[in-house]
Amino acid sequence: MTTAAAPRPVSSPKDYASDQEVRWCPGCGDYAILKAVQKTLADLGAARERTVFVSGIGCSSRFPYYVSTYGFHTIHGRAPAVATGIKLANPELDVWVITGDGDGLSIGGNHLLHALRRNVNLQIILFNNEIYGLTKGQYSPTSRRGTRSPSSPQGSVDNPVSPCAFALGAGARFVARAIDTQQPQLVEVLKRAYHHRGASFVEVFQNCVVYNDEVFADFTDKSVAPEMQLHVEHGKPLLFGKDRKRGLRLKPGTLELEAVTVGEGGVTEKDILVHDQTNRTLASLLVSLSPPAFPMVLGVIYCDPAPVYEDEIYAQMGTPVPGLQGADLNALLRQGQTWTVGG
Repeated sequence: MTTAAAPRPVSSPKDYASDQEVRWCPGCGDYAILKAVQKTLADLGAARERTVFVSGIGCSSRFPYYVSTYGFHTIHGRAPAVATGIKLANPELDVWVITGDGDGLSIGGNHLLHALRRNVNLQIILFNNEIYGLTKGQYSPTSRRGTRSPSSPQGSVDNPVSPCAFALGAGARFVARAIDTQQPQLVEVLKRAYHHRGASFVEVFQNCVVYNDEVFADFTDKSVAPEMQLHVEHGKPLLFGKDRKRGLRLKPGTLELEAVTVGEGGVTEKDILVHDQTNRTLASLLVSLSPPAFPMVLGVIYCDPAPVYEDEIYAQMGTPVPGLQGADLNALLRQGQTWTVGG
C-alpha cells in the first residue's frame, strides 16, 4: 500500500507526481498515459487525499507508485474487487482502477465483469498492448490470431477479446477508447470518465516497444491516422478522413455499417449516421469495426448513466427490514440449541 503526503494545494501535473523513479522500458506508452492522468488530475483539481489508484499485476500496475495519492498495488486480476471494497467503505473517495489486457481480461475478467455490471462508481483504465509485457511477451487475451510469441511459437489460434465489446456485454454504462500518445483526446476522455457517475471503462491503445512494437500502426501511424481514425462526438455525424468526406452509414436493408464517401454514388451527408452516445446498439456496432476495412472508433462511444451500486447499497442500509425492528443480536445468536463446553 502507498500513502499520500499531507494535503497541500495543487496546481499542476507535477503536484501529482510521486518521488518514485518511474521504471518502464524507454519509449513505453505507459509514460504518456501517466502524463495524461496527472494532467487530468490537475485540470480537475483532484484532492490527493481523497484519490486512490488501485492496480493488479503487470507493467501498467506499477502506476500507483508514480502518482502522489493513495494507492494499492494488489494481486493479479483483483483490482476491481479491491476497488469495489474501497468504494463501499468510503463512497466519497475517487477510485481509479489501472489494469492491462492480460491482468483485466484473463484472470481478472470475472472481477472486471462484476464491477461493470454492478455499476460501481469507478474509473477503470485498461491499457491494451495486445501482449503480456511484464512476463516477457506471451500472447494475451487481446492478441490477434497468428500472433507469434514464446507461448504461441506457431501463431495464436485464439480469437481475441474486444475490451469494449466485453464492457458493453457486461452492462457498462460508459465505454470509451483513446490512444496513449494522443494527449488532448486522452485527457478529455479521462475527464469525461471522471464526471460520469457509475463504472467508467476506458480502453487505451498502448504501444509495447519491446514485445509488440507498432501493433497499432495500421491506425496510429501519422501517414494513415486521418483515414483510419474516427473520433466520435455526441450529436455529430460519423465522418472521418483528411477532408471529412468519408463516413459511416447503415448498409441499405441491413443492420450492418459500411464506410462510404460523401459525393460518390449519390451519397450525401444526410446518409451519414449521427453519433448517439446513449444508443447501446450503435455502440456495439462501432466497437466491432477495425482497420483496414473501417477506421478505429475513438472517444466516448457509449454513455448512458444508471443508478450507482454504492448509492443503492447505502440506501438499503438505512431502510428497516420488516420483522427485525428492535431485534436483539445477542439473543438471536443464542437461540435454539446451544452447548456448554466444560474445562
